[in-house]
Amino acid sequence: MPGRLSVIVEAVPQLIASATLRIDTRGTGFIDITDNAVNFIEDIRAGEGALLIYLRHTSASLTIQENADPDVQVDLITALDRLAPENVDWIHDAEGPDDMPAHVKAMLNGVSLHVPLTGGKLALGTWQAIYLIEHRRNPHSREVMFQFIGSRK
Repeated sequence: MPGRLSVIVEAVPQLIASATLRIDTRGTGFIDITDNAVNFIEDIRAGEGALLIYLRHTSASLTIQENADPDVQVDLITALDRLAPENVDWIHDAEGPDDMPAHVKAMLNGVSLHVPLTGGKLALGTWQAIYLIEHRRNPHSREVMFQFIGSRK
């Protein structure tokens, strides 16, 4: 049998809590929102459960990625630009040449994440952080929703 399962921790859901985070972006790039998520779960005294992170937009996205080497973010932006370049004859260009590529990039990355909580802490790996990725060149105001379902500490 491959792998080994840890001890199973059971918790009865006692809490559903939600909050909205507004972020003003500066244009294309990664914005680390891990501390915002940590503050949210600390404020509500979350214990065992799940944190849903949802972005209410179609031209930005969410990801969990490496937080140690900023070159990773540069390379990921480059990769996304190669996957959805601006210099293609896109039909949808209502807001400029970066409009449709931003939608494609958001579709590739997604707009929601699910992070387990154990002992009131995000179960992220050592080198992981939660990021909003702005895919548009111009600044935008973005809304990220946090919702926790689980037990209290």
